[in-house]
Amino acid sequence: MVPSTKQIYNDQGFVIVRDLIPVDSRKSLEEAADRAIARTRSGSWKLRRTVGRQFPPYGDDDPDSWGVQHVMHPELREPAFAQWYTSDPLVNVVKELLGCQEDELQMELFNMLINPESHAFALRWHRDDVRESAADDEERTALGIWHHGVQWNTALYTDSCLYVVPGSHKVPRTPAQRAHSSTLDPPTNPMHMPGAIQVTLQPGETVFYNNNILHCATYDPKQRRATLHASMGDTRGGATRARNVLQHGLMWMKEARFRESLNERGKVMLDRLITLQESIEGDVGYSLAN
Repeated sequence: MVPSTKQIYNDQGFVIVRDLIPVDSRKSLEEAADRAIARTRSGSWKLRRTVGRQFPPYGDDDPDSWGVQHVMHPELREPAFAQWYTSDPLVNVVKELLGCQEDELQMELFNMLINPESHAFALRWHRDDVRESAADDEERTALGIWHHGVQWNTALYTDSCLYVVPGSHKVPRTPAQRAHSSTLDPPTNPMHMPGAIQVTLQPGETVFYNNNILHCATYDPKQRRATLHASMGDTRGGATRARNVLQHGLMWMKEARFRESLNERGKVMLDRLITLQESIEGDVGYSLAN
């Protein structure tokens, strides 16, 4: 029997799915991505991932960028992104992986990963919401918590940047794996990590992954990259979704002009995110340190 998408995702911590971008949406997404990248590189779009900073806050210390933040922001004026985020093909896979119903879906993050113009570098091996210094018992406890969210990368062009350790979303690191992931230093070669594989996406393919899988990424200025990098959650996660999502600064999503730009599905998903925002008191902090 061929395993289901959800079975593969649960067992391996990631799964690759093809053709989630409708044919009639492909060109509009590529054109929107090109314009957003051009604005980021020209400096007119300030919400970006800055070379030299691996995790938020990204600051503005280097003119080179490796990501475009908040691509659904109304000031970016690119409706194609929100239209795809709320599309049936994508949402149906998310519902399957989360095991949730339509009325539990929660809007979250939508950014874009791009190639820097002049820097080749790697992001360090990490889990998105577990510190690199976590002891074995602490890590085991953190990995036992289901956060009711899923993260994904959709490649508009061939993308071989992501490296993962299959199954590592379930178990603490081995001593050998800790040796490659206990500092803030990026790897000289990601394949030195025991159990690592390189994930290659063809144009239009999507990798969905548990963001606490052990993973890293490489960035090559010579390789064109425009990869849609997003997450979606469900309301059963409650406050466990807060730090993962709110650390990226989403207050603009409360603006009426953003809500008005969404379809009906998007509006109700947004309402659930705002409910989460308003339920949290104080600063959620940041998951990882740069």
